[in-house]
Amino acid sequence: MTHDLRPIRAVAFDLDGTLVDSAPDIQHALNDALKKEGLQRFDLELVRGWIGDGPDVLIARALAHQGLGDADDEFRARLRRWFDAATLAAPLSGGSVFPGILDLVAGLRRLVPMVAVTNKPTPLARAVLDAAGVLPFLASVHGADTPALRKPAPAMLLAACDRVGVEPPHLLMVGDSEPDMRSAQAAGCPAMLVTWGYGHDKLGGWPPQIRIDAPDQLLQALRAARAGTEPILNS
Repeated sequence: MTHDLRPIRAVAFDLDGTLVDSAPDIQHALNDALKKEGLQRFDLELVRGWIGDGPDVLIARALAHQGLGDADDEFRARLRRWFDAATLAAPLSGGSVFPGILDLVAGLRRLVPMVAVTNKPTPLARAVLDAAGVLPFLASVHGADTPALRKPAPAMLLAACDRVGVEPPHLLMVGDSEPDMRSAQAAGCPAMLVTWGYGHDKLGGWPPQIRIDAPDQLLQALRAARAGTEPILNS
């Protein structure tokens, strides 16, 4: 299946697992919160599999894993405050920007406006993006500050469209997981799945979409689309 990128006028990036390998920092923040409440901590590989739906769901999964799925809202809120504080104190001390991402956003800035659309709350997302050196390239950051905004809901992508002044068919959602793909589908945006992130291997049965293995593939494809030469990517 082929995909024509000539209609693309803006790009929305997921954050965790797409722009940044933030799993070590998420693990640190989660374990810091759990430790402060005397709870079990978890290794990186397990936490990596829980990433993608925001900190509240992450905390819920950690609680359920140790038989505390019925913990009350006040306790969950306290864990969330510890998690946020640890994230803001060290937004990218253990993680790293994926190779090629900074070259990608620097190159795309000359072609299209870019935004971040993430299930991280906006203050945490902006802190990570700033530490990663990506924030100056973005027109806006759309975080899931309420549960209703969380991907796979389309609200953040639609807000991103309004922010950069394009209709959904002209905004390309780039992400690594099922919530990204479902959010794009719900919003009416085309989607691109990156294979270097956390959740792409769980999407084997998903309808064909663009898949890329390295950031420069997107940059090259959009440059070609703008030049009117070879604007097609294969899924």
